[in-house]
Amino acid sequence: MTIADDPSTTDARSTSGGRQLTEQGRERKQQLVDAAVALFAERGYAATRIRDICDEAGVAKGLFYWYFPTKLDLFGELTRSMRRGLRRAQADAMTADADAVERIRQGTVASVLYIAEHATYFALVDVERADPAIAEVVREGSAVYLADVTALVREAQQDGSILDADPGLLALGVLGAVSSFSNAWRNGRIDLGADELAVLVGDWVVRALGHAEASVESRR
Repeated sequence: MTIADDPSTTDARSTSGGRQLTEQGRERKQQLVDAAVALFAERGYAATRIRDICDEAGVAKGLFYWYFPTKLDLFGELTRSMRRGLRRAQADAMTADADAVERIRQGTVASVLYIAEHATYFALVDVERADPAIAEVVREGSAVYLADVTALVREAQQDGSILDADPGLLALGVLGAVSSFSNAWRNGRIDLGADELAVLVGDWVVRALGHAEASVESRR
């Protein structure tokens, strides 16, 4: 889980259509994204018009097209922004000298906390991913997360900490745990605070990886 190889993190001077944006331009662009999140959550993606987003943000419609060719482009920017934020949270949570399994646990805890903090966005994605265009945008981010965890799983396998199985499948299990527990929490099926849930999921993932290794040993 690292943001170093994600080209979308090179946003110190954000661009729009190849244009570098000023600080005011970045703020205005974010203002449109924030307005869109609120409206998408309230009305749904399809029912929200560009005019509605501009009215909510308090800007002229022409300004929207200065930053985003289409509404889907805005959603893509929102998704990339959330991905950058999540990966920064993961990286910040990881101790540089910790082993790979511990960094998986730390990244898992950070992921659950970030998803809880941005529950509106992740609930929106759960609903809107039925739209093929939205699903394609979200799939891009999912591939990045999977690559992050797979790299850590491979590292843990190299030092013999976890099961010597398909690292991609084990990584899917880690991501699945984060997603499933977080989804259940958002829908009120888990009666824990976000901090408690994050620790529970982090420990659960580590135990699951350890149990997988133990299962193989028992069959030898």
